[in-house]
Amino acid sequence: MQSTNPPNKEQTAQVLIRIYQELLAHYGPRNWWPSRSGDPWEIMLGAVLVQRTSWTNVERSLDRIEAAWGLAGLADPEQILSAKEEELVELIRPSGHYNSKPRKLRNLARFVIDAGGVKSLAASQASAAELRAALLSLWGIGPETADAILLYALGRPIFVADAYALRLASRWGLLPTNAIYNEIQALFMDNLPHDIELFGEYHALIVEHGKQTCRPRPHCHVCPLNRPLLVGVELERDVVWQCPKNYIAQEVRG
Repeated sequence: MQSTNPPNKEQTAQVLIRIYQELLAHYGPRNWWPSRSGDPWEIMLGAVLVQRTSWTNVERSLDRIEAAWGLAGLADPEQILSAKEEELVELIRPSGHYNSKPRKLRNLARFVIDAGGVKSLAASQASAAELRAALLSLWGIGPETADAILLYALGRPIFVADAYALRLASRWGLLPTNAIYNEIQALFMDNLPHDIELFGEYHALIVEHGKQTCRPRPHCHVCPLNRPLLVGVELERDVVWQCPKNYIAQEVRG
């Protein structure tokens, strides 16, 4: 049967897994977070630089940093602290907000250095919640940035809940459109295995899907999810689940 009501918990988990499988099959592995140096500090840099801008602009900033300091400069938080203000501003200018981002980067660099470096921080016995609280105490580090650092740089299984995730989840009837960050994150963390690779790949796939297809004005006609997904297989009855937004659109067209 077709269902347009919110799925129960068992169905929610299956819907999320099926969406992940379909997106992975369509877009392929994203291998996010991209890093030219291979060092987690570069990931942390990018997590701050991408605030309120596109990744294309971040790439331009990272290009400038690499040109000025080499690949080693992308792997060394000391470079951020030792750079003159005007130099740092010019290097990160493509990412915008260059009046505030240097301060954010310096705060983060000092935090990492005081912790003994990124590797020491990643190997810390502190829980993900404790590390998250420490990151959130830094000026300019919000939940999304902190969680990106925890997942991609420090290897902690935490889901990065961004606007793309809310858009997808709300269109599938899994969340209200006004859900807050913690509610978006809980949807994924309460219904999926706490697996670092899964969380990282899923987040990256959602971002790709949100950019290409599930846009503010969605391109439902080319959406890889534009067909019913069978869920509830282990329950008393099977349920065909479909994106309610697209289902309603079909009803109107029909």
